[in-house]
This record gives sequence, structure tokens and C-alpha cells, in this order.
Amino acid sequence: MTTTAASTALHTDTYEITMLRAALADGTAAHRATFEVFARRLPAGRRYGVVAGLGRLSEALQEFRFTACQIAMLQAAGFADDATAAYLAEFAFTGDIDAYREGELYFPYSPVLTVSGTFGECVLLETLVLSILNADSAVATAAARMVTAAADRPLIEMGSRRTHEDAAVAAARAAYLVGFTATSNLQAGLRHGVPVAGTSGHAFVLAHTDERAGFAGQVAALGTGTTLVVDTYDTGKGIRTAIDVAGTDLGAIRIDSGDPAVEAARARALLDSLDARDTKITVTGDLDEHRIAALTDAPVDTFGVGTRLVTGAGAPTAEMIYKLVAIADAPGPDAPLRPVAKRSAGKATIGGAKRAHRDLDDTGHAARERVVATPGRTGSEFGRTTLDRPLQVPVVRHGAVVHSPTPEEVRAHHRRAKAELLPCDLDLTPGTPRLSGAPAGCPS
Repeated sequence: MTTTAASTALHTDTYEITMLRAALADGTAAHRATFEVFARRLPAGRRYGVVAGLGRLSEALQEFRFTACQIAMLQAAGFADDATAAYLAEFAFTGDIDAYREGELYFPYSPVLTVSGTFGECVLLETLVLSILNADSAVATAAARMVTAAADRPLIEMGSRRTHEDAAVAAARAAYLVGFTATSNLQAGLRHGVPVAGTSGHAFVLAHTDERAGFAGQVAALGTGTTLVVDTYDTGKGIRTAIDVAGTDLGAIRIDSGDPAVEAARARALLDSLDARDTKITVTGDLDEHRIAALTDAPVDTFGVGTRLVTGAGAPTAEMIYKLVAIADAPGPDAPLRPVAKRSAGKATIGGAKRAHRDLDDTGHAARERVVATPGRTGSEFGRTTLDRPLQVPVVRHGAVVHSPTPEEVRAHHRRAKAELLPCDLDLTPGTPRLSGAPAGCPS
């Protein structure tokens, strides 16, 4: 049995369908409801998080339709009865979504995304929302820390071979949104407009009788502006051969082994002695923000980052959760919402929809994350001061996407938001968030 490739409806967990089936049976599915996405805590040692994935979520939501094949599978497996199947056959999200902008910073209990609609339609979206926001925000947060460490030097995302093929495309997008210069992933370039760049691998050198022949072949095909990988055999000899073949106009060399600080210093001295002063040095090889920061004084021009950006080792989960915070006790658009909250130890929540503002001090730096539960109220009713910044924007209204910033607009917003942080917030050493969106009664 096959399904339509474009449909995102089965990017979900079984329990969304079982809850829907029960809610249809007892009538709760038609009750108005509000769900919120937030993280109770940031990954250990992180001082801020970065929201990413909202653009991908908006696209996925437009394809959230159940096909006949998908519904037949759910019925055959015993998950959907006739009433559930009929509901799914006509399903289209008709509710509203408000969210922190993509590229925005978040902290513990920040209401990153709010989904409003009927209980039935909102509950179906949980897994899709969390899988996209958790994965993309994890990468974006790690990437933002690497951008800080690189101190204006270019970063190329090169993690495609270390993760799932679709995750690689999403990771390239997330990294670009927070300041990476480019990606090596061609699909990310096509799908998301991320600038594409690349170097060369050791395989090309090894495929030739010697290093000189490999370099000559690459330069003949790609020109002297190419990047030659010089550490297949001996880095010093590789650099001399590269300049001998390409001349002093060689674009760059890549070093992927050894101590990057030592190797980069040796390479720069040798390149300069060969009068290749404009030839750049790209360093790759299990880099993370700490290794990049350790290279602050090293003559590295560009960093290529892969494994520790796209895997859990460097980008631990954002730990976002999707919780019901308000529900009506009767169907109908005018039925009042009742705040609801979990009380279980260690997993308590605060009921009611919330609005969030970031209070700024008179220097423009973030002083407080102000989150207030406002059951039954809208954002326009939330009071403002002259030194605060509203954090949530309308993303979906009545099922239609109304917020679609370009990648460049997201990058610009992220730069502005990050500029509101203090130096202590940007410190790469383990620490706790200075800001928190925790309402009264929640641990900060």
C-alpha cells in the first residue's frame, strides 16, 4: 500500500488518532481548545535557545491532509472507526497559530507556539509540530553558539553525511537562518535557497597516481579559485604541491586532521613563505563551538562544521513539549475557555493561553521575559510599555498561513534579537539562563 508523498498527515503518533477517536465519540472533539509549545528547561549548560522550523512547519501544515490510502491503513490497523475515518477524510486545519518568530530567542517556559482551534484538530498536530520545532531549534541553537565562537568568520554547514537525508536539509536551513554562510547540501540550496559551497574530498587525490596529478586535475576542471584538500598524505608537502600546481592565486586549502590551531599556523606561515598570501585556510573535522572558540587567534579563514552540529552530541534536543492549556466545556465558537494544567510532580504546567513580551533596559538589552496567562484574551489586549517587545506574531489564521518571512528576513531578525543579549548570555561555558519565561509557580 502506498501513500501520497506530499501528505504530512501520518508524521504523527498513534495516540493522536486514539485521542481523536475517543473525543469524537464523547463530543470533546468539537470543543474549542488551546495548546502551547514550550520547554521547561534548556539543555544542560545552555543560556538561551533559538526558535527554528516555523517556516517548515507552515509548509507541512498545508500538506496535512489524510489520503484515502492513509485512512484505509488506519482502519485496517483498528485505529480508526467509521466516524474517525469520515472526520479524517474531510480534515483541514481551520484554527489559528501564534508563535515566536523564527530566529527569535527563547528561554524556559517561553510560549514558543500557541495552537487554537477545536480539540480534535489541535490534538492531531502535536507530533508534527514537535518533531519539526525540536529538531530545527536544536540545530539553530548549536549553530548560533558556533557563530558567536567564529567571531564573524564564515561557517559552512557540512553535516549531510552524519544524519538522515531529510534531517540534513532541515539542519542546513536552520544553521543558515542563524548566521552560517553556506551549506554543502545541494538539496538545501534548491529547496530553501541556502547558498551552497564546498571543497573537495580525499577520495579525489587517492584516485590519482599521486597528489600532484589529483591537484592538477581539479585545478584544470575548476580553476585556481578552487579549494584543495592538502592533508591526504603530508600537510606541508601537500601545501607546497598545491601552490606549485595552482600558483599563488589558489583560492583555499582545506585541513581536516591534526591539531587545527597548530596545523593552521604552520599552513599560514608556509603559504606566506610561498607568496600565497591570499590563499585562504579552511578547517574541518569534528568542530563545535568550543573548538572554534579555541581557534580565535588561529589563522583560520573558514570553518566547516558537520557532526557536532547535526547530531545530539552537539545539538541536544530542545525539549519542547505540546500541552493543552485551555478547553471549552461545550461546543460552539462562543463557549468560554477553561484553563487547565497538569499538577504531576516535576511536570506541572500553568493553565491558560499566554502572551509574552521581552522587556528591554534603556540600553536596548533584554532585562526580562514577561509571560502572563491571559485566558480568553487576545494579544491586542495585552498591555505594553515603551521598553518592551512583543514576541508572538500571527502565523496562521483560520487555517491560512499569514506569516511567511524570507530567509534573509529571518536572519536579520535573529541578529537583532541576539544583539539584545548581554555578554554573559553569550558565554559558551556551561551556565543557566539569565532570562526565563516561567510564570509564578513554575521553577525558573
